[in-house]
Amino acid sequence: MMKKLFTAGVAALGLAAMVGCTQVSDSGTMQKIENGETLTVGYANERPYGYSENGQPTGMSVDISSTIFKELGAAGIEGDIVDFGSLINGLNSSQFDAVTAGMYITPDRCENAMFAEPEYRMGEGLAVAPGNPHDLHSYTDILENQDITVTVMTGGVEYGYLMDMAEEMGIEPTNIKTVNTIADNVAALQSGRTDAITMTEATLLTALKGSESSQIEVVEDFEQPIINGEEIFGYGSTVFAKGDEALLEAYNEKLAEMKESGELVEIYEKYGLSEENLPGDVTTEELCGA
Repeated sequence: MMKKLFTAGVAALGLAAMVGCTQVSDSGTMQKIENGETLTVGYANERPYGYSENGQPTGMSVDISSTIFKELGAAGIEGDIVDFGSLINGLNSSQFDAVTAGMYITPDRCENAMFAEPEYRMGEGLAVAPGNPHDLHSYTDILENQDITVTVMTGGVEYGYLMDMAEEMGIEPTNIKTVNTIADNVAALQSGRTDAITMTEATLLTALKGSESSQIEVVEDFEQPIINGEEIFGYGSTVFAKGDEALLEAYNEKLAEMKESGELVEIYEKYGLSEENLPGDVTTEELCGA
């Protein structure tokens, strides 16, 4: 686990300044901000969302959340790296004050934590052995051929997508493997222990930048998952523990300002994304299934 202090030095603001004229009771992390304490943010070392560089937390999601926390008056922010599947448990056990790790908003996760409004929209990506020997272009292709294997990260939405599609297709999948890290996922394909790997498109492309390209091929014409007749995209955001409603409201106000001003897209562009990744009118309430 890694813990480094970064992004400090903004004076604490009063609650009224954070949330306008709306009166919301203090709780948890908001109280820490008012007291001038340092916030601890959990992330999973996943490029481009949150990762360590020169000993400091960085990445698109880290930049978005740290910008907002600074504007709200955070005295400082610390970053803790844990496995992706441990992030929400860490949040709910008070290991962190928030999670900013490219985590998609899903109904199951919404039962255990609170998500800010969507910060970005992202599609999935697929990588295979050179030449795509099994002719894989979709999750459907993978599920229809139980003789091949696909590997996903533990806790990632890709596992749920595959299982939901398998259920619709009437298939009992036995070819889905899980690993703890992105590096493990890439290594599994490089070594031939799996036939395909899938993760968010941005994560996949970033992860493969430093890999031996002759051993891996990105499927350029990959078809996005279709579940219940709808093409599926992921919407991610910062996550808070239940009880931090005051901070959630203040955070959402600042996030809306960043979307309106173009500051959010400027952060995207630092990490190879663009205006196409804006979440549009989709809301967290809709994604949580409320």
